[in-house]
Amino acid sequence: MAVRGYTLRAAELAGLLAGLLTSVALLVAGCALVGVAAAGGGGAAVAVVLAAVLVVVVFACCDRLALSAMLARPVGEVEHPELYRLVRELSKDARLPVPRLYLSPADQPNAFAVGRGPRSAAICCTEGLLRVLDEAELRAVLGHELAHVSGYDVLVSSVAAGLAAAITFPASLARFTRSGPADPGSGLRGVEKLLMLVFGPVAAVIVRLAVSREREYRADMAGALLAGDPVALASALRKIDAGTAELALAPDGRRVAVGHLMIACPFRPEGVARLFLSHPPVGERLRRLEALAGYRR
Repeated sequence: MAVRGYTLRAAELAGLLAGLLTSVALLVAGCALVGVAAAGGGGAAVAVVLAAVLVVVVFACCDRLALSAMLARPVGEVEHPELYRLVRELSKDARLPVPRLYLSPADQPNAFAVGRGPRSAAICCTEGLLRVLDEAELRAVLGHELAHVSGYDVLVSSVAAGLAAAITFPASLARFTRSGPADPGSGLRGVEKLLMLVFGPVAAVIVRLAVSREREYRADMAGALLAGDPVALASALRKIDAGTAELALAPDGRRVAVGHLMIACPFRPEGVARLFLSHPPVGERLRRLEALAGYRR
């Protein structure tokens, strides 16, 4: 059974890496085509080199790119001792190093894990999440995020987020060209909206090739077993789903690139954000968790 489990995990990781490599190959090929169109063979060579440098930089900085997109800051144990206690207990049970903890000021309840592996992993919770969940639900959500870390799909998701953030960077940069103050509720406007229409589909292809919906089902199952309470995770998902619907984030260039990292989709399924949808239906996730707990429908 142990050998079979390791074989399945290796096969899943190989599939994830294959999707990521396909995304990288398409990005490099696209850059080469742009280089050819701009300056012939020499332009293609320069474009390929620049694409390779971009991939290396993204691999090294993907965690920081994702955390900065959510304005996250590191949180200390003195500030949130209960959060540290839960993460430390779950990490010990999962035989993982204790990840770095970050806090995002977003009111929307959500959480995500990022990093290149267990030793560099970080977990970010929003302030809204800490407000709406009780201890058992928070423990279950943290177990879900640690399941992403232990399954190593956090590497693929983080690099995909970094590549998508790099591709949509011109749209994010356009935000600073606005002449008036930005209205958080008005969504994308002007130049930023136009650039998202151009670069957004490219970034979405990168994310969709590298990230599968099955990873959330696997993390739900593994996280629920790690926390020891599938019902608590189901309850947390209900609250998070309601919170994301009520307090949906604006899908700007930086946030759409990291939306797939979160435990629930942080955007309304409309406009450019629809292209980045990678989460399975919440109802099906709840059904599977309740079945794991022994409930029948």
